[in-house]
Amino acid sequence: MELRHLRYFAAVAETRHFGKAAENLHMAQPPLSQAIRRLETELGVELFTRTTRQVALTGAGEVFRTDVERILKAVDDAVARVGRFASGAEGVLRVGLTGSASYRQLPALARLVKREMPQVMLEVHTEMLTPAQEAGLIERRLDVGVLRPPVRQEGIAHRPIADEPLIVAVPEEHWLGEADSVRMEQLRHEDFIMYGATLGSVVNDAVVRSCLASGYYPHRAYEVTETSAALALVAAGLGVAVLPDSIRSAPREGVLCKDIEDALSVPLVLAWRADDDSPLLNHLLGVLDQNDVFLAATERETQETHELTGGTP
Repeated sequence: MELRHLRYFAAVAETRHFGKAAENLHMAQPPLSQAIRRLETELGVELFTRTTRQVALTGAGEVFRTDVERILKAVDDAVARVGRFASGAEGVLRVGLTGSASYRQLPALARLVKREMPQVMLEVHTEMLTPAQEAGLIERRLDVGVLRPPVRQEGIAHRPIADEPLIVAVPEEHWLGEADSVRMEQLRHEDFIMYGATLGSVVNDAVVRSCLASGYYPHRAYEVTETSAALALVAAGLGVAVLPDSIRSAPREGVLCKDIEDALSVPLVLAWRADDDSPLLNHLLGVLDQNDVFLAATERETQETHELTGGTP
């Protein structure tokens, strides 16, 4: 049984007329009639009753029509779906994000994908520092990463999407709670809540460099692996945390965020495997370009200069 025979049957069942069905199928009537006869012979049942005036479905034909419609719809859906996959309009996009990017960049990315790529499902992995995301990309466990440079692994392409100033999160009752902004010098005697020293955190590096520029080394009172844990400890009054500005996008009870006048900033980039030529990735990059997600050329040049001169980690 060939798929085209099922389409022939469906056309006749819909029109109840061999001539009209043949016209809709762009074929002559005799071959259509012969094909239906062969289908009936193969099935061992009569699908249509034929008179000089009309064509009608038999009881077996009605049952067969239901199944044929389901089969043809499944085939058409499969063809359409593979076409969407081939064009990058459908699939699963595996995204890794650094902890702080989960607060601002993840919602923005999710909204954009839902609007522009509605058939694409996001598989999100948060609280991943740069080394972990690089490994995920190289090992093909991630398709894209939202991470903080420098990118040290070969074979990873990236483009900047933000350059965030560092701010300080302090407990609600902290002595700096009424200040509009602070300077790094004012944090000299504070207990710092930081990412674990062995995690390779770019934010940690920027925090340490900001403190050293003010003449001291931060007192690392607590170490965490997740940004949410750092904010929880701040809310508990156990210390302060110097983090990227994007944490403001998820206010937390008991935590106040203050600008730091003389702290460094930390860039954020979208990264992917340089040899990944998948339609899904190309579609995503096109959507991001069209929606001005990447920094403009002048901003990108400024960021690259900062990186080369040590202005950002």
